[in-house]
Amino acid sequence: MVYQHQTPDGQLFDWPLGKVVCVGRNYADHAKELNNPVPAVPLLFIKPASAVVPMTAPFRVPRDLGQVHFETEMAILIGQTLTDAEEEAAVAAIAGIGLGLDLTLRDLQDALKKSGHPWEKAKSFDGACPLSPFISPDGIDLTDCEIRLTVNGELRQQGNSAQMLTPVLALLSYISKFFTLNPGDVVLTGTPAGVGPVRPEDRLVVELAEHLRIETSAC
Repeated sequence: MVYQHQTPDGQLFDWPLGKVVCVGRNYADHAKELNNPVPAVPLLFIKPASAVVPMTAPFRVPRDLGQVHFETEMAILIGQTLTDAEEEAAVAAIAGIGLGLDLTLRDLQDALKKSGHPWEKAKSFDGACPLSPFISPDGIDLTDCEIRLTVNGELRQQGNSAQMLTPVLALLSYISKFFTLNPGDVVLTGTPAGVGPVRPEDRLVVELAEHLRIETSAC
């Protein structure tokens, strides 16, 4: 299925899909659960458009590349160009709020980290970024959004954007000082603790509490 940015009722956004800028270790508990140091500044990496698939459809899990882990994240859809922007400009540039799964080939990532190599093969493979539809940011407090993931009826991740080391608007400002954010780009804002393996046939419920709920599955 071809991915296009859309609202929950199927209305399409005008912009084509761009890049996905991801923020690593933006929740201290997640960094600690993987025995990673907590970064002093945001840790950034990029997923290409080819990694994105719709979360509403079953998503494919690679079967021959070691463990695949889920990482549930709040996603920000960009609607205005941001270059070296201040936080005030970032507010107006948010076109939508959604959810993303940062699928990670964990065994491969661990091996790449030990060798001092980049993570792209573990983070940016085809299908590595299921994205939900995007809802309006109006009335949503970006500093108090609860994120939940249930796998086969078991709550696996639960966190709140209040726990982010770098809040959303500060993230957008920081990112824009290195990469111009264009309409159609997406920012994944980091995952709370509780990441773990996802396997074919798993059923997932991904939630931005009180705002968005997506039922999906792995295949």
